[in-house]
Amino acid sequence: MLYRVTLDELVEYDPDERELQEMIDGVSEKARAKIDWNRVWSKKYPVLASYPATVLVADYAPALRQLLAQLQADYGYSDTDAVLVLKDILARVWQNCV
Repeated sequence: MLYRVTLDELVEYDPDERELQEMIDGVSEKARAKIDWNRVWSKKYPVLASYPATVLVADYAPALRQLLAQLQADYGYSDTDAVLVLKDILARVWQNCV
């Protein structure tokens, strides 16, 4: 037992929300800007790496641009805030919360 931590404890390690927030907060904006989030998330969700070769993104772009513009016009959101809100709405719809 190294550092008084058993293998079971390491395998079952499940960081809580506070710990995750501390990790996120500990990364500078400059470092965050360098991260290829699509590549990072595609390790967990491989579809993120493969869909650009199969999905005609241009077919979906106009409707998404319209939704982003509507959020910006209706609520005065910045580009980033509009994207974050739209992503959250999509997640809620997917989870049947809306």
